[in-house]
Amino acid sequence: MSLLIVGLGNPGKEYINTRHNAGFLAVDALAEALQEKWKLNKTAKAEVIETRYFDKKIILAKPQTFMNLSGHSVASLVGKYQVNPQDVWVVSDDVALSLGTLRVRTGGSAGGHNGLKSIIEKLNREDFVRFRIGVNEPSANIPLENYVVQKFGKSELKKLAEVIDKAKEIILKSIAEGVQDTSLQA
Repeated sequence: MSLLIVGLGNPGKEYINTRHNAGFLAVDALAEALQEKWKLNKTAKAEVIETRYFDKKIILAKPQTFMNLSGHSVASLVGKYQVNPQDVWVVSDDVALSLGTLRVRTGGSAGGHNGLKSIIEKLNREDFVRFRIGVNEPSANIPLENYVVQKFGKSELKKLAEVIDKAKEIILKSIAEGVQDTSLQA
């Protein structure tokens, strides 16, 4: 069995620690926990790690296509590694959840998230697992597309670190024991 765990985000130094890159932060924490290093897969347009955990082949990925085109990279990786689409796990930000919240669900709509929308379109299915990391809603005067590429404020970084650590723990536990739909606060 191969499991593809994709963290969503935008490539480039200007997007480090932005709300939209919560998925990248979570899979970076996984890579560190597994003591693995990222390698660029030019064909799939993604940074990739191939490893084993609990006797399962794990592929970690960070698409380098920018958020709205994440599905291109995910579909390429599904084909390359012959991963069943139901064995795709996607870690993303979610503005509908408060910072510190982690929600795990199998299936569902894109919920307005363009990265998830792209993956649903390219895989032609919605039944993959989502690990959604709350990043708070923008205030009424900030357009969503500007808000998600803002860096987290200093006052938010401690809560962000806690939820990223919790996401890492839940993903590792899910690999070992199976995915359980849940919602929790870090």
